[in-house]
Amino acid sequence: MIQRVPYNLLNARQQENHNFHKIAGRLADYGFNCLRLTDDWQGADFIACHMNGEDFWKVQLKGRLAINKKYAGKSIFIAFLHKQDCYVYPHDEFLKHAIESGALRESSNLWHEKGTRSWPTPPAWAIKFLADHRYN
Repeated sequence: MIQRVPYNLLNARQQENHNFHKIAGRLADYGFNCLRLTDDWQGADFIACHMNGEDFWKVQLKGRLAINKKYAGKSIFIAFLHKQDCYVYPHDEFLKHAIESGALRESSNLWHEKGTRSWPTPPAWAIKFLADHRYN
């Protein structure tokens, strides 16, 4: 009999596949069909196509809440799982929120020197923004 496999026993590629399927399943409940890409196309790991025929999201999978300067201006959505929650948020809107809230002013050198920043647990200043982008 096949047994459930703990997430932490999966390698990085297996974790990415796992996260894609979990997120795609959640988005299916909201009318999306998710198409996995074999390589990062314009920064996206998959495309989420809504049944309305108008919404097509380029989505980058992440293991946690993240921003990166290389995604700025590319109409990218970031998707991640946190506990039982699934979030898919527009990168540029969240980046603007992070800047306006002052969160990057006190940020680590990663943002200022390398153009990337992530949070293993969404901080309090981000929760309000993320509430509108939670799919459960």
